[in-house]
Amino acid sequence: MKQSGHWAVLLAALLWGTTGTVASFAPQVSALAIGAFAMGVGGLLQALLARRQLCRCWRQLLEDKKRLLSGGIAVAIYPLAFYSSMRMAGVAIGTVITIASAPFISALFERFLSQAQTLNRRWLFSLFLGVLGMVLLCLSKPATDSSVASDMDKYIGIGLGIIAGASYAYYSWVAKNMIDKGIRSDAAMGSLFCVAALILLPSLWFTGEQLFTRTTHILVISYMAFIPMFVGYLAFGYGLRSVSASGATLLTLFEPVVAAVLAVLVVGEVIPLPGWVGIGLICLCLITQSSEPRDRPFDPAYDSRI
Repeated sequence: MKQSGHWAVLLAALLWGTTGTVASFAPQVSALAIGAFAMGVGGLLQALLARRQLCRCWRQLLEDKKRLLSGGIAVAIYPLAFYSSMRMAGVAIGTVITIASAPFISALFERFLSQAQTLNRRWLFSLFLGVLGMVLLCLSKPATDSSVASDMDKYIGIGLGIIAGASYAYYSWVAKNMIDKGIRSDAAMGSLFCVAALILLPSLWFTGEQLFTRTTHILVISYMAFIPMFVGYLAFGYGLRSVSASGATLLTLFEPVVAAVLAVLVVGEVIPLPGWVGIGLICLCLITQSSEPRDRPFDPAYDSRI
């Protein structure tokens, strides 16, 4: 069961890794608008798919309204902070700060809020490999001064990257907590993303003027909403049934590897040798994390929840 959870999270990371390449086909559309539309529409689709489970679990979901609301807000904050971080600090710095900080912050949530995560040597070693690989991968790309207006913008962008990583880690922890309490994974993710959609979609009034001006734009935002954000988060929610939130965020380090490969094959970017070394380290990180021994016996009552 745990191995299937790992594969589900890796599938989600694979789909998420395509977003940068796909978004490059619509450069006129605001990155904030793409993120808000993809997360918002994807969230509504998840809620619609899980409507029966949401009806069955609504009392259980409302038992902790504050956590449900805070988790939904975290989902809404993530794309806004992430894309703003890349705009202000540069794509490489914004990406590495967000993705590298998420597993660490997630482990802190589990350690101090759930008292469930033990920071064993295997986990710390895999985290070290993943972060080192991310640094090598991102720093191997040529720097572009035009992406960063000033040192102050850079520092603000780094701060936004940490906020994005923290929001991603927090809503992963909230979803995992819901699932551990007996809520089905699709209902847990659907409820969080429904709350986020109610926040994100109205923001398109201010940022989405270019969304439907061209056929290419429509195809791009449709793909982003239906594939990475809908299918990807369904897979991620399924994976959280058997993988810890910190382990899941660590496995999603596969996302920048996919993004880098697509950038070479589709966009035509060149990755120097240190970047490929970084990719190798991230793959080693994934192998180390995925080979971690099971921490509980098979439980049919637990493992049958979908």
